[in-house]
Amino acid sequence: MTEITRVPLQPLAKGSLGRLWLGVAAAVAVAGAGAWAAMPALVSVKTVKAGEGPSPSIDDVAFIDYTGKLANGTVFDQGKAPLALREVVPGFTQALEQMQAGGKYKVKIPARLAYGDKANGPIPANSDLYFDIEVLGVMSRQQFEQQRQMMQMMQGLQGGGAHGAPEGAPEAAPKP
Repeated sequence: MTEITRVPLQPLAKGSLGRLWLGVAAAVAVAGAGAWAAMPALVSVKTVKAGEGPSPSIDDVAFIDYTGKLANGTVFDQGKAPLALREVVPGFTQALEQMQAGGKYKVKIPARLAYGDKANGPIPANSDLYFDIEVLGVMSRQQFEQQRQMMQMMQGLQGGGAHGAPEGAPEAAPKP
């Protein structure tokens, strides 16, 4: 059996904690403003109406009703959509992970967690993004894919014409 060496904890000497914090502050000061620039930009999520249940994780799909705006109020996108958390900008993933189904939220995503210094369609480079989001539901990516496949199969069966071919599929040549 292996024994772990134990080291007894000693109480801090009076005034040591203050010196420890001064040391941390000095290290930050030596690093300069660059240390603060390296700090990650944070996503802001404000709850308008609380939701219920677990928050989505990176392996989930969130069904949302949303409006996306620029700082000047210009709407660049809106609608209802299923969003796989792995497939959106990092700031949107971080925001969704803080939400719950049935909830309504106001979100600010800093440019560096959105599209950064690259323009994307109507979104100029270096733009912070603002969203009004209602989370309609959440499910695992696996469940979402299974349901999507099932819906496609059902549409294929229901969409068949007199010959049973799916709508838009070429019809078979008539038999002689």
